[in-house]
Amino acid sequence: MYGAGNIGRGFIGMLLSLSGYVVTFVDVDENIVSLLNTKGRYTVRTLEGDTFEDTEVFNVRAINGRDTEAVASAIAETDILATSVGANVLPHIVPVISKGIQMRPKITSSPLNILICENLMDANHILKDLLCKELNLDDCSLLDEHVGFVETSIGRMIPVQTPEMREGDPLRICSERYCFLPVDKDAFLGEIPHIERMIPFSPFDFYLKRKLYLHNMAHALCAYLGSYTGATYIWEAMDNPSIRLIVKEAMCESMAALSKEYGVPMQDILPHADDLLIRFTNKALGDTCARVGGDAARKLKPKDRLIGALNLCLKHNIFPSYIAIGAAGALYRYLSEAELRQTDEENIPLIFSELSEISANSEFGKIISDLYTMYSRGNTPWELHKAAEFIKKSTIIDIV
Repeated sequence: MYGAGNIGRGFIGMLLSLSGYVVTFVDVDENIVSLLNTKGRYTVRTLEGDTFEDTEVFNVRAINGRDTEAVASAIAETDILATSVGANVLPHIVPVISKGIQMRPKITSSPLNILICENLMDANHILKDLLCKELNLDDCSLLDEHVGFVETSIGRMIPVQTPEMREGDPLRICSERYCFLPVDKDAFLGEIPHIERMIPFSPFDFYLKRKLYLHNMAHALCAYLGSYTGATYIWEAMDNPSIRLIVKEAMCESMAALSKEYGVPMQDILPHADDLLIRFTNKALGDTCARVGGDAARKLKPKDRLIGALNLCLKHNIFPSYIAIGAAGALYRYLSEAELRQTDEENIPLIFSELSEISANSEFGKIISDLYTMYSRGNTPWELHKAAEFIKKSTIIDIV
């Protein structure tokens, strides 16, 4: 398990251990590595309301990520490799993974399946391309004979761990109760391993887009409206009836688009959306609007949670006026953090266009600009809701 952080320990490593595997964590945090080797166990605490439940995770050990020889040897011998290191770190661990792959033929003839647990679109192709370059392969398809690049959809919410959460146990990870791991069924080489709570699914793109365009989109929208109204926590934002209504309406827009794109009935997507609305209100997680809404510029990229969901709606003639509130909120957050909030309003559509690749002169570019103006003038979430409702009823556009 490359990465002993929140997802590594609090989700993937836990599931592997519960499935009977001995789990070797790889991390550069010397204190975490030492504690895991000393104790050989740790605790995952699920929080819900005022109650909690502890799960003891056994049969674990750790290697310092700087000991590349030891890491490569472990990769050469492993049955399953998983990564959860962050998109920016992924390229830095490729040389060691490459070395481990090259050592495997001397030890085992079994293929190596890599569970890629990164918040990164097309993570399987990105990791494969990085490995291909590292191995100096002219034909990257040669990797397909030996390595399965398995995308996953990480839906479990694990907040930043506070000192209070770790009090008395520095290895403890606190998380929500939701604990399912959808994976790309078609990406495995050989027999699909049994892993508790793992759901192999095909075609997997539906799960990836559902996570990004429903879960992540709604979460970000809630965060931007929460920060805008002075809320610190996601649950505080969801306590605002207007914000909750906007989030629900935006989810309906995205669900309708997902249903048309993948042929999945709305009634099969709705229970997940309803579950998310409840999970967002979990006070015990203490998840903040600042964290969830961070890196607003990335969230406005064409394939990311807001603009990606918006474009999918437009593709299927669904007018995403409530998702647009989230996009305008992200723009407002971005300009605030970049100290550009006082930018001339005539430049707003151009800035948005540079981030989202939506034309500044398009009707939707102008709508985002108008909604941004409402943010900058201090309009309430209820007024934003009414504006989105009016736009949806009165606007007829030539869908992109």
